[in-house]
Amino acid sequence: MTDTPDKVKLHDWETLKARWAGNPEYEAGYAEAKLAYELGERVRSLRLKRGLTQKRLAQLAGMTQPAIARLEAGGTTPTLMVLDRLAKALGMELKVDFKPTKAA
Repeated sequence: MTDTPDKVKLHDWETLKARWAGNPEYEAGYAEAKLAYELGERVRSLRLKRGLTQKRLAQLAGMTQPAIARLEAGGTTPTLMVLDRLAKALGMELKVDFKPTKAA
């Protein structure tokens, strides 16, 4: 069976997004996923700038390559201890800071 142009999509992204907007659990989950993704992107960017493979970074940080891959893909929210190990493995210092939001 093939889809026809007039067939209604039951779960397109915009419909789901509108349905869940304002739901505190959805908003919290989205914020956590966004943070995990941004952290993963930052680790990946630093790793590539230093010419390291995922395997080598994992060795330096005392982790496994699959753990690095999951982190870089935003599939996990790393603890501060994991971030500190990664920072050291990347020749960096982890600095956690609080900044005012745009609304504040």
